[in-house]
Amino acid sequence: MSGYGFPDGFLWGVATSAQQIEGARDEGGRRESIWDRFAAEPGRVADGSSPAVACDHYHRWRQDIALMTWLGVGAYRFSIAWPRIIPTGTGPINTAGLDFYDALVDGLLAAGIQPFPTLYHWDLPQALQDRGGWGARDTAQAFVEYCSAVTRRLGDRIRFWVTHNEPWCVATLGHEEGHHAPGHHDPAEALRVAHHLLLSHGWATEALRRDVPGAEIGIVLIHCPAYPASASEADRDAARWFDGFFNRWYLDPLFRGSYPADAIADRVALGHLGGADLPFVADGDLAAIAAPLDFLGFNYYSRVVMQAGPHGRPVAVKAVPAKELTGMGWEVFPEGLDASLRRVHREYQPRRIYITENGAAYDDPVETEGRIPDPRRIAYLREHLLAARRAIAAGVPLAGYFAWSLLDNFEWGFGYTQRYGLFAVDFETQERTPKDSAYWYRDIVAAGAVDHPSTPANRGESRACDP
Repeated sequence: MSGYGFPDGFLWGVATSAQQIEGARDEGGRRESIWDRFAAEPGRVADGSSPAVACDHYHRWRQDIALMTWLGVGAYRFSIAWPRIIPTGTGPINTAGLDFYDALVDGLLAAGIQPFPTLYHWDLPQALQDRGGWGARDTAQAFVEYCSAVTRRLGDRIRFWVTHNEPWCVATLGHEEGHHAPGHHDPAEALRVAHHLLLSHGWATEALRRDVPGAEIGIVLIHCPAYPASASEADRDAARWFDGFFNRWYLDPLFRGSYPADAIADRVALGHLGGADLPFVADGDLAAIAAPLDFLGFNYYSRVVMQAGPHGRPVAVKAVPAKELTGMGWEVFPEGLDASLRRVHREYQPRRIYITENGAAYDDPVETEGRIPDPRRIAYLREHLLAARRAIAAGVPLAGYFAWSLLDNFEWGFGYTQRYGLFAVDFETQERTPKDSAYWYRDIVAAGAVDHPSTPANRGESRACDP
């Protein structure tokens, strides 16, 4: 590895999720998910939109594989929709749902692209939510049954498996802060949800190893490094508080078989727990959660800057002017990726790490000739790839990078107002148009190296994209 190059065998990919791109909400035997129900409630989604059609990937997956082939990527991280496979959460398996993913996997393999599926990316069957959702321990067992239904059909062709995407978002955004489905505001429930997600991961890992010999199994966590707003002891403690709440609450049980004692004490102080004995943890749970992993999926977008706040709960502060933020209001801070990768490698020693999501939302208008210049996205991706390259040089076992996202899509509570895609999507016509970042990323993948920060994007010989 020299210059700005990445190691031989480094896996280059793109990522999406089922609820955000598939559409076909009521087709092929699929039933309602918690996000379908959530989006239908007035005021839940910024633009009042619905994921009912999204990018229509359910009907256009062949076209989307052609886009990946044009990019030259070696892997595609997608998610499988539980409501398509077991529409009522438990019980009869929907063969038509498995047929869809069976064809998708065969199409990817025929194109030389490794499938890299995630088994849960937030779209719980609404029927399970009606029975308690992730707040109920039984949902963890239901997840294992769903995973087994998938792997019995697809396990002969897929090497990489991800159990969950970002359990913090499910637990905190969905059950404590109410920004995500199912829209609850119950901190105690959020802690149960987090544990049941981790427990289902551990149980599913055991089942996957039994059902798919030789599979490589991991979980995807979102990592957000916390920096103190000042050198004061109070602000440093605020950063520690956030790190325990956001990062270590998931890393510690997965890699150390325990929840962090300081974060438990913080939750007790807030009244979210009655005491240090976690009532939702049964004998054997932590050993199951800490089942050895083949890799850790690592999603990174930004950092947080924390300062002491009122009522014992620290608060985040903006550290840069608004013009330096992404469309989501997040600071562009690639240094945090390098530092976080080194920290996780040093403290937790995962066998391998894949950056399973990294990208930026910007509003990049189409020019009159059809070109979509998005220099801010290119700069964001470039600087983060350079940070990843530095982490590899420092000994981090980073084995791949997935850009988020292949397509503009349904961005959860933001609806269609935030655009992450390398390809723009016209949601009325479903036309896909490459942004300049798609041409740039294609060149990076082909070279296996990041261009120098001062090098402009090479948009190729033609603006046409005809995969």
